[in-house]
Amino acid sequence: MEREGGDGSLFFRGLQSRTHEKMKLRKRKSALYLSAQEASAGRRRDLLGENIYLVMFTIALRIFNCFLVQTSFVPDEYWQSLEVAHHMVFKNYGYLTWEWTERLRGYTYPLIFASIYKILHLLGKDSVQLLLLKIWVPRLAQALLSAIADVKLYSLMKQLENQETARWVFFCQLCSWFTWYCCTRTLTNTMETVLTTIALFYYPLEGSKSMNSVKYSSLVALAFLVRPTAVIPWVPLLFRHFWLEHRKLDLILYHFLPVGFVTLGLSLIIDRIFFGQWTLVQFNFLKFNVLQNLGTFYGSHPWHWYFSQGLPVVLGTHLPFFIHGCFLAPKRYRILLVTVLWTVLVYSMVSHKEFRFIYPVLPFCMVFCGHSLNHLKVWKKPAVSFLFLSNVLLTLYTGLVHQRGALDVMSHIQELCPSSHGTSAASVFVMMPCHSTPSYSHVHCPLPMRFLQCPPDLTGKSHYLDEADTFYLNPLNWLYKEFHNDSSLPTHLIIFSILEEEISAFLISSNYERTDIIFHTHLPEGRIGSHIHIYERKLKGKLDRSSS
Repeated sequence: MEREGGDGSLFFRGLQSRTHEKMKLRKRKSALYLSAQEASAGRRRDLLGENIYLVMFTIALRIFNCFLVQTSFVPDEYWQSLEVAHHMVFKNYGYLTWEWTERLRGYTYPLIFASIYKILHLLGKDSVQLLLLKIWVPRLAQALLSAIADVKLYSLMKQLENQETARWVFFCQLCSWFTWYCCTRTLTNTMETVLTTIALFYYPLEGSKSMNSVKYSSLVALAFLVRPTAVIPWVPLLFRHFWLEHRKLDLILYHFLPVGFVTLGLSLIIDRIFFGQWTLVQFNFLKFNVLQNLGTFYGSHPWHWYFSQGLPVVLGTHLPFFIHGCFLAPKRYRILLVTVLWTVLVYSMVSHKEFRFIYPVLPFCMVFCGHSLNHLKVWKKPAVSFLFLSNVLLTLYTGLVHQRGALDVMSHIQELCPSSHGTSAASVFVMMPCHSTPSYSHVHCPLPMRFLQCPPDLTGKSHYLDEADTFYLNPLNWLYKEFHNDSSLPTHLIIFSILEEEISAFLISSNYERTDIIFHTHLPEGRIGSHIHIYERKLKGKLDRSSS
């Protein structure tokens, strides 16, 4: 009986144990189901493949970045984008530079901003009262695209390394003074950098989980349409991909060629619409800048300029961390370093050099800077503090102070526009180095405006001088010849302070009176003065009344 009872007891306990195991299993199954639900909810909280809060923070930061940049950098940020877009939409007035008459630039990039202008126009938001919207919306659009590129760089580094390294690369990218200075400007170089960074996310780097040949080649092709020199950083990257690809013929036939035909066809159609004839602007651009090397007309620099000045200035206080990171980064990042060195070497062979030309490889450099910070132990906090503070100071000065007069003066010019109920007899002559200020995109009214011209010589003449050079040889003599009678004189003159003394005789004899002084820069150089002066011509009758 006891054995029976014992056996029954054992059986009951075994049954109870098995039932308990089943219950545990069900619990485990339920837990797995819940974790799947949580993962699904997590995916719903994602944006661009990353946490939505990270993405929204980056977008908010770049919008803040946009409003912190209130200075001018180079004329191209207006004359190759906003001015062209304004002319595309408002054809009854505007101005295009010689590059568009010679068909060296394509309409693909300006079309983005022209679309924005057209939407505002259709909504009735293109009035002078809402001019600020027209100025800031294109820059906010560029800021949004730059934020997407920042997030993609972070995502790529998280795939290749880990979250810690990705965070340091992201930090270096976000606090780079030159990125802050450029990433919200309507420059072709800015769009080139955005497209290059996003394309790198889809490039088949070792360890990447997001590689996609069609996507990255499409982005590279678009960058080429925006600025043909965008292909330079991609030469070593494309060669590496082709070399390592087992199915080389498939890569060319089913990926590269279709993408190339589609994007080039799109460019040809867009330019055919706006030029009125079939034009391959990419060839014209390369012919002018590379084959004929006519870019030297706008200045030339020694071959070592990018190594001795260009790259150190663009990197700023990131430079020691970049060098340190080059020695620490894993071997798979050698291709990125090769790309940086290749790009700098190629641009070094071109006589005309600018800081912005090497901007597209700056995110590549941030990868090495991030590795440097990640490896620091004792000095990490001082290094991070140094990077942050030094870049903030540079950002604030270059974004809010240096060369702000060229934009501030436009609000004074805009006040001369006729009211909606009347007409204005005002006219403006900007006697400054050519394209020092924007034009109708920042005024948005058919106000007569004239600028000193500086097209290069395309006919091969020896000792060629453009209008601006001729003017600065003898400004006083030029003015007396140009305005031989009072009826041709403009009502307002805009000049740099450095020119005032030289043309004072003309200003007095023509009854011009200084009405405003606008700060421009603490670092005047050559033809550029520290302040901008606005002169208004007073009629004799008004002068007599004011003197009595």
